[in-house]
Amino acid sequence: MIDPLYVKLMSTYTSWQNRSIYAAAGTLTGAERQAHRGAFFGSIHATLSHLLWGDELWLHRLAGTPAPAVPDIPNSVDAYADWEGLCEARAICDANMRAWSERVTAAELNGTVSWFSGAMQRDMQRPTAVCVVQLFNHGTHHRGQVHALLTQAGARPDDTDVPFMPVADEFWQQWDPPD
Repeated sequence: MIDPLYVKLMSTYTSWQNRSIYAAAGTLTGAERQAHRGAFFGSIHATLSHLLWGDELWLHRLAGTPAPAVPDIPNSVDAYADWEGLCEARAICDANMRAWSERVTAAELNGTVSWFSGAMQRDMQRPTAVCVVQLFNHGTHHRGQVHALLTQAGARPDDTDVPFMPVADEFWQQWDPPD
């Protein structure tokens, strides 16, 4: 289904997009980031807090990193109440994600993940690959929401196209077929 190169690609993409989103959000005032803008989680800040919480939760399940400080989705919007703390925690999470992406193996991706789902209120078990896809899909979904909110607020995040990531050519050469 997926391989370690996919994980590395998506981890690199996630970090790039998070830097873009946070830089754009940093041009707004705290009040502008906290303003209710009609999104599912309300504000830019609350959506970013939920997204970080979700990344921390999935990385905890997949890579054994520390679990998020708050236990559930409703509290995820308040997990990081101050902007500086949110930015710092985002950078740590992205570093953890990149480190994990460098060491994940095909064998691990072909395994299973077991956990208790607070959202479903039951024990769950799914293929690891499906959970990895969920990690990245969830992030892309909520960053897309934030991108739209930032644009509406007058901020300008970077483009979101994977092929246009500013990475060294050596990164893309990993996918070159052998001669």
